[in-house]
Amino acid sequence: MPHDFDLLVVGDANPDVVLGPVPDPIEFGQREVLVPTGAIVLGGSGAITARGAARLGLRVAFAGRVGRDHAGAMVRDLLTSSGVACFLRLDDDANTPVTTVLTRGSDRAILTASGTLARTEAADVPAELLAASRHVHASSYFLMPRLAVPELFREARRHGATTSLDTNDDPSGRWDVGAVLAETDVVLPNAAEAIKLTGRATVRAAAAALAVDGRLVAVKNGADGALSHDGTDIVECPTAKVSTVDAVGAGDSFNAGFITGLLHDMPPRQRLALAVACGALSTRAAGGTAAQPTLAEALGHLPSYRTDQS
Repeated sequence: MPHDFDLLVVGDANPDVVLGPVPDPIEFGQREVLVPTGAIVLGGSGAITARGAARLGLRVAFAGRVGRDHAGAMVRDLLTSSGVACFLRLDDDANTPVTTVLTRGSDRAILTASGTLARTEAADVPAELLAASRHVHASSYFLMPRLAVPELFREARRHGATTSLDTNDDPSGRWDVGAVLAETDVVLPNAAEAIKLTGRATVRAAAAALAVDGRLVAVKNGADGALSHDGTDIVECPTAKVSTVDAVGAGDSFNAGFITGLLHDMPPRQRLALAVACGALSTRAAGGTAAQPTLAEALGHLPSYRTDQS
């Protein structure tokens, strides 16, 4: 069946207030500390992934929930102007989430007022979108406990779609993914998340543990690049060399690149290299979206890679 969208992203969308680099330690006691840069930009793992995929040329839809407020209108405008078809439910009783990102080198602290996230539910995703999309991606799994991602994925797969999941961090520390992995074709954690999800001691062991039952795993590993595991073969790719401003949203741009490579039927090594390039290139400007590359630009920066058997 023909599809209206290459990618449907279900998840979080909010303004990010990005400040930094922040000195150590952060001072309370009503002290005002000046930092070199600050920006209000499109945030939320799902929104950054959706915008990055549209930038790479995919036909992208986004479904989620925001408040009936200025922040929600800002999110809609930024996504729509980027070519993303927005299906955002407006909530009259909760505010749009807002995140403050404090940067320091390659690290960051993230403070989020969750707003509508905890109220986001499966009914916020139009059923016709699940039938009209080649691939469905969910983000920030632990921040939206009412979203019922396993059921959404099951319905999408019934219509022939593939699915991917980036859990992001779990503020509760429980890391209980329940039944969602059984309905997930591609898992896209970072190294710390992969280890916490599996309890394994190393990134390779964690990737192998996630890559069971036919799942494909791609693990983002910061300055060490990334690796993918399909249950048999491991592909590793070093990071691309760029002049970095901050790493906000780099993992989400990686997701966009990996999904794009998957939908373009790229071989595993090129697919991973494309994802790494997208993540690295996105760090050239403050926030998660300002420096996201086009497909031609990303392909022109593919780093080298190597493969191992496992």
